[in-house]
Amino acid sequence: MNSKLLLGIVIGGLAAVIVVIAFSGSQFLNDVSPGGLGKISQQQIKVLPIAVELGKFKVLSVTEEEAQVKVDFKITNPNYKSVILEVIKYTLYDGDKRILVSQIGDRPEGAIDSSNYFTILRDTPQLIGETITIKNAGTDPEFWNSLQNNTINWRIKGEANFNLSSMTAGQENTVPFEITVDSSNSN
Repeated sequence: MNSKLLLGIVIGGLAAVIVVIAFSGSQFLNDVSPGGLGKISQQQIKVLPIAVELGKFKVLSVTEEEAQVKVDFKITNPNYKSVILEVIKYTLYDGDKRILVSQIGDRPEGAIDSSNYFTILRDTPQLIGETITIKNAGTDPEFWNSLQNNTINWRIKGEANFNLSSMTAGQENTVPFEITVDSSNSN
C-alpha cells in the first residue's frame, strides 16, 4: 500500500475524531464525574458549587491611625475534578454599616493579562486569605471605639468566581456567600 495513502487515511481518521469531540462537547466526554476521561455521558454535566466558609478572622492590631485584620476563607471543592478559583470579592460590615470592600485574586481582562488564581483540589479544603488595613478617617469615633474594645458585630458578604479545570466542561461559576463572624472566631 502506498505510504502517502496510508498517511492520508490516518490524518483523516484523526480529523474525524477531533470534529466529533469538538462538536459534542460535554455531551460526549465526561471528565468531571467519577470514571474520568472517556466516560460517555448522555446528560448535562453538573458543576457543584464550592463551599466558602470562614477559616479565621482576627483583629491583629488597632492603633489610632489604622487597624490590621486577618481574614481567611476555607474553600472546599466537592467536584470530582479540581477547580480554578479566580477571585473572592467581599465586603466587610459592622452590622449593616459597610466598612471595607476587598478582593483576593483577580480575573484576567483581555488576552495579555494573566490571572493570579488558586487551584482547589477535590475534598481538600484550602485556606485563602489576606491581612487588610482599615484606616481611621476620624469620621466614625463610635466604630473605632468598638473596634478597640472588640465589640463589633462583623459580617462578611461576597462572592467567589471559579471554573472547572476541565477540557470538556467548565463554564464560569459564581457562589455568593454571607458569613456572620462569631466571637469565638475573632480574637
